[in-house]
Amino acid sequence: MRHHPALRDGHQIELIEGGLAYFESLVQAMDQAQSHVLLETYIFDVHGAAVMVAEALERAALRGVRVWLLVDGVGTPNFPEVWRLRFAKAGVECHVYAPLGTLGLLIPSRWRRLHRKLCVVDGGMAFCGGINILDDWYDPRHGTLARPRLDFAVRAQGELVGHIQDSMSQLWWRLQGAQHARERQIPMAWRSFKTAGLSLPRKQALPLPDGSPSPSRAALLLRDNVLHRSQIERSYLKAIGLARHDVLIANAYFLPGRRLRQALVHAARRGVRVRLLLQGRYEYFMQYHAARPVYGALLAAGVEIYEYDASFLHAKVAVVDAHHDRPWATVGSSNLDPLSLLLAREANVVVAESLFAQRLHQRLSEVIETQSYPVNASFMQRHWRQRLRDLVAFGLMRLALFITGHRY
Repeated sequence: MRHHPALRDGHQIELIEGGLAYFESLVQAMDQAQSHVLLETYIFDVHGAAVMVAEALERAALRGVRVWLLVDGVGTPNFPEVWRLRFAKAGVECHVYAPLGTLGLLIPSRWRRLHRKLCVVDGGMAFCGGINILDDWYDPRHGTLARPRLDFAVRAQGELVGHIQDSMSQLWWRLQGAQHARERQIPMAWRSFKTAGLSLPRKQALPLPDGSPSPSRAALLLRDNVLHRSQIERSYLKAIGLARHDVLIANAYFLPGRRLRQALVHAARRGVRVRLLLQGRYEYFMQYHAARPVYGALLAAGVEIYEYDASFLHAKVAVVDAHHDRPWATVGSSNLDPLSLLLAREANVVVAESLFAQRLHQRLSEVIETQSYPVNASFMQRHWRQRLRDLVAFGLMRLALFITGHRY
């Protein structure tokens, strides 16, 4: 098993910021599809701008394109009935990953979720990132937002598209086989499991719009509970360990384990500028408060921490030494917390190309300078009630890890 997938040349990787730009890119590709469209997402909320993606899937299926849609049972517990019927009529094949059932998340094995955000069109173009099919200006818990959510994805062509397609199709057929087995349709289950090893057709790469980026070295990183248990974490550790100038990480739900914390501390102590752009607005009790007890050691080592409060931060990106001879950048679905790094299915693309890294570095630096505030040492002297909430959330997270049998 290879912990660090080899970076391959010849990719076209384009950075996409925000849901609207992502949806428009998806729709453009789906409307050109001739063979198949595969889409995985944690949340599919058919509201606002996200409707255009649902309509594109429907159009593709109606003209005979094979369309597979896989959503998570927690992120998308109830698909709107009107769209369920429209998809069924058009021929969109839908599957829900790990529906919760009666006891829901009281069963620890159900904490393993599908958190990937992936799409492949005709085996020639792929998308990977942190963006759900969810309107940038809307949150199901908080309603209309004053500013759009901050998030990123990439549009890719090249060898890694085949890797993404293989991963998606294998998961699809295994889920189909498991469902047939539960329904005691043993012959169909056997055919599904056998089909999981087969690839969908791969066509010529779809043309990118004018102004496409230069060829890049890139690779796909996965996290699952079988062959890729620590691939994403190890890639972060290696990149931070090799950093010589600067590390810039933007992560929505940040609770790094001991090895990641040590890597960041050691980088800062050897003179690397380390900046973290983290969630500054309250979204979920556990993720918001559990991160704060680790701030003290990082600040003491010289790590710069900024909290983004213009809207919700949902990005899961990082860039290392963007302006030097060994640039490294990643865009994907994986947070740096135990839920992502130990339990969920995640997917990131890593890119080693100067222009891509510099563009991401510049954009994150702008956000830090104009839409974020620095966290300083006085943060640790906050009111005792706030610090108590942080410790309670941190303790609950540790308890959850204990229940699952993981060390972090």
